Amino acid sequence: MDSPESSKPESGHGWTGVQVDRIIGNLLRLGLVLSAAVVVIGAAIYLARHGGQTAMYHVFHRNAPDFRLVENIFGSGARFRGRGFIMAGLVLLIATPVARVAFSVLAFIRQRDYLFTAVTIFVLTVLLFSIFWLGLR
Repeated sequence: MDSPESSKPESGHGWTGVQVDRIIGNLLRLGLVLSAAVVVIGAAIYLARHGGQTAMYHVFHRNAPDFRLVENIFGSGARFRGRGFIMAGLVLLIATPVARVAFSVLAFIRQRDYLFTAVTIFVLTVLLFSIFWLGLR
């Protein structure tokens, strides 16, 4: 149980740890629910259009190269294509923890905790590097 002192900012600035935890929890929850909803909508669209087709398990079909770029994924979803919606939901799911780390940078700056700000910026840089640089190869 939190004591009354833990709910107040240390020197009258920034957010408390409890406030940051609530915001992060809500951010993660929202990202999960939003991405799941987009995937379910995509699955419904896909099944409505392709549900009657016979599956050919002896033939391997690669994903279209269009789905290697985020712009194409969201573009396909904007055209109400089921696979585009499903892929967009997965991109949102991947983006959720990245948004959490980005928010943590802002929270640590607001709390004036510069050591944790630097460490979190490093973590965010590694995440973004691994997604955008290594993921595009």
